[in-house]
Amino acid sequence: MRRYLLSDEEEAVRQAVHTLVVREIAPLSALSDRQELFPRRQLELLGAHGYLGMIVAPEFGGAGASYLAQTLVIEALAEVDAAAAVVYEVHNALAVEAIWRFGTPEQKRAWLPDMCQGKRIGAFALTEADAGSHAAALTARAEQVDGGYRLRGRKMFITGGGEADWYLVFATLDPAKKAEGITAFWVPKGAKGLTFGPPLEKMGIRAARTSEMVLDDVLVPASHRVGEEGQGYAIALYLLDGGRIGIAAQAVGIMAAALARARRYARERRQFGQPIGHFEGVQWRLADMATDLEAARLLTYEAARHREEGPQQRPLFAMAKLFASEHAMRHALDAVQIFGGYGYMAEYGIERLARDAKVTEIYEGTSEILRWIIASHLLKDWYDTP
Repeated sequence: MRRYLLSDEEEAVRQAVHTLVVREIAPLSALSDRQELFPRRQLELLGAHGYLGMIVAPEFGGAGASYLAQTLVIEALAEVDAAAAVVYEVHNALAVEAIWRFGTPEQKRAWLPDMCQGKRIGAFALTEADAGSHAAALTARAEQVDGGYRLRGRKMFITGGGEADWYLVFATLDPAKKAEGITAFWVPKGAKGLTFGPPLEKMGIRAARTSEMVLDDVLVPASHRVGEEGQGYAIALYLLDGGRIGIAAQAVGIMAAALARARRYARERRQFGQPIGHFEGVQWRLADMATDLEAARLLTYEAARHREEGPQQRPLFAMAKLFASEHAMRHALDAVQIFGGYGYMAEYGIERLARDAKVTEIYEGTSEILRWIIASHLLKDWYDTP
């Protein structure tokens, strides 16, 4: 019986991508984590099978699929490799979608086909050392020059920094205008003056290289501006709405892996003459894991279905990420506890679930920021009932 009210197309995507990631991507996962290998090969594989740029129209190289179909791919990826899942999410929900939603016809024709095939990988450069949750306070500058713009400044925590081929960079034309001065630019990796720091050592998602970006008088032609001048902040918020759905799906995938592995272990591991799954303490953890997984999955899918409604559903997108990420962290630790000492050992890969889950509570909107978004809308008119 089909679950979650998926369309025929979405159900086909769910089944097909699950088969692909188990067969082709799961075997690469542990080595990628240990050696911090950027998952370019995995993205090229997904592109070859039509899983990149899924919401983009076929005329520009995409599949013309639903946002939920793309969300199903992130979930399946995260179940075997959370690092590959976040690189996929950033590429699709933040970079590809930026050009698809806000690019000119010429920009779409020039950039989307290669990105939909995995020949070029995109990244998102908004955060700065002193402008994380308060993105409107960014200090990177854009100066108008003949034929384009000159960019200066630094960006921090760039997923794919130094590995991606294209970067959606946000800079302000006039700091006095605050959010209204921010503009978005499409910058190639090889641009003169664009450099990256070494990979930052991280607790989790180690294969998803994270680096500082330095913009030292980087010249960007006017044809590489995305959207209008001053529209950058609104573009960033719109894209982060979708990004939060993607991170919710990443968290759901981690939860699914935690439950599947803990459930299997509870059946196999014996103590005091019986499987540990016969003990109430283990059963209750498994019951909570399964219940919260179903709730997180349904909330994430509902958010994906409402993606096209845009900012008016921003609290729903925030709710999906908030609930899924916090429960992913909780239940990854439950899986470690069920495995006991073995769960703490790297050999079994359970501790990796906890390492990877933690960042879902932080990037693309911390839990604190998400609660503020939800509450601020509740105190206005969102969620009114007749």
